[in-house]
Amino acid sequence: MAEGEQVVPKSEDCDGPNTSVTERLEAIAVGEDEGDVVTPWDVTATSAKGIDYEKLIVKFGCRKLDESLISRMERLTGKPAHVMLKRGLFFAHRDLSLILDRLEQKKPFFLYTGRGPSSGSLHLGHLIPFMFTKYLQEAFNVPLIVQMTDDEKFLWKDLTIEQSQKMTMENMKDIIAVGFDPEKTFIFTDTEYMCPAFYKNILRIWKVVTNNQARAIFGFSGEDSMGKSAFPAIEVAPCFSSSFPLIFNGKKDIPCLIPCAIDQDPYFRLSRDVAPRLKYPKP
Repeated sequence: MAEGEQVVPKSEDCDGPNTSVTERLEAIAVGEDEGDVVTPWDVTATSAKGIDYEKLIVKFGCRKLDESLISRMERLTGKPAHVMLKRGLFFAHRDLSLILDRLEQKKPFFLYTGRGPSSGSLHLGHLIPFMFTKYLQEAFNVPLIVQMTDDEKFLWKDLTIEQSQKMTMENMKDIIAVGFDPEKTFIFTDTEYMCPAFYKNILRIWKVVTNNQARAIFGFSGEDSMGKSAFPAIEVAPCFSSSFPLIFNGKKDIPCLIPCAIDQDPYFRLSRDVAPRLKYPKP
């Protein structure tokens, strides 16, 4: 999530002034940054106090979500800030101020979040991003894309495709029960939705990200399946409105805001690195 105007003159500043996202991620992966480990598959704190989120903000190149930005959200939406914002549960961002600029200018944008089913139902921790996303959809009155990564769980877990799909369907019921606007919400599973436009964006992402970059960013080794190295492009593709031509009428310039847990951030740092090369707006 994003921050007020502490000084965000342009979106590139949120990714560091002199280094690309990929270069910084590579430095983290090879050990130039010491401390807590936070990846999509492993979260380990080096201290008994838990993850040091202040250091993580610096390490990941994002910004603290401060009171001035929360106040601006309240002013523009006419709604009180969600308790998860007030209590600091959602604590950091990239370019939220630019999304709020679009809201103020009445320009379109959309929300994107997702779920990789790892159990038959969602517990409270799983539900937190969806509860907050529901607030954002109501406050902003915008479309929402929800990606169900049943393919990811098949690749990483000891599951058959059928088992992963079954858990996905059960998880979708829990997500729908959160109460999203059915007229403005599109939920899809990777194993069942692969329209030509979506797959074309996956191809574009594959072409500009090297194997070395994928290994550095996500820690893949030569022992991992090729499916694992290929998967990040599938989670990045929904960041771009052109992946959903029936929803956005083929427009390529509609940005998205991604409410997610910090362990998913490597995917979206990668997406921000890829976006300019594909001439898409950064999520």
